[in-house]
Amino acid sequence: MRKLILAAAGLLFPTLLFAQMGKVIDNVTLPSKILKGERKYAIYLPPDYETSQRSYPVLYLLHGGGDDHTGWVQFGEVLTIADKAIKEGTATPMIIVMPDANTGKRGYANDAKGEWRYEDFFFEELMPVVEKRYRIKGEKRYRAVAGLSMGGDGSFTYALHHPELFSSACPLSAATGPLTLEEAKTRVRRDATDATDAQIEAYYNRQSVITLINAVPDDKKKAVRWYIDCGDDDFLYEGNSLAHIAMRKKEIPHEFRTRDGGHTWTYWRAALPTVLEFVSQGFHQF
Repeated sequence: MRKLILAAAGLLFPTLLFAQMGKVIDNVTLPSKILKGERKYAIYLPPDYETSQRSYPVLYLLHGGGDDHTGWVQFGEVLTIADKAIKEGTATPMIIVMPDANTGKRGYANDAKGEWRYEDFFFEELMPVVEKRYRIKGEKRYRAVAGLSMGGDGSFTYALHHPELFSSACPLSAATGPLTLEEAKTRVRRDATDATDAQIEAYYNRQSVITLINAVPDDKKKAVRWYIDCGDDDFLYEGNSLAHIAMRKKEIPHEFRTRDGGHTWTYWRAALPTVLEFVSQGFHQF
């Protein structure tokens, strides 16, 4: 009898172990009329997703330039880190959506001429499809955005453009958009030589994080919980520091962290557990 019990336990243990693990699917697609083609994304489902009927909060986790929707999966180790944070109780079970912003054109913004509208795709197509396809809580308080470098810029602009949609935003080592209008002109005209001055100025006002922070209305200062993190050796440190200073002057509550490190996956992997804890605090009620 004892041998049978041990044998049964031996068969059961791997099942229990597997049940405690989340799941990543890294090649999901959806059609886009706005971007005229199939778009890919990766998704993390928490350990109890398959066995429960509950709905979950969601984190949109944005990759950096040069990566795609698999960046946080392959290099960021999102499965291991999220599973560990949930198991240890520092993060609540959540769904993590990682879209591809590296196909067609690179970036999370609409371009200056309105010919490539990635931001419109994100809000008008990706978010509604994903939040219907999976058991995701659709309210603002259960939705957050985070990302690194180019995705850090996306985290800033998405939450500043749509504070009504996100409870928390966590830009990491963010590329904070063009710091001056002249910089915007140089950047835009590399790809669109015939863009007008008016188009470039509108693009600058919409994509410059500092400009957006300075334009936040007084009644929206506390609309989003902010966690900003950038390494002290990062080449993007200036832009992140200026964003922090602008928020201080504007009296927008936020957390600003500078740790030892540069623009590396080592730095971002270390940041992710804190991001998961921070957004989870926003998902909870105290």
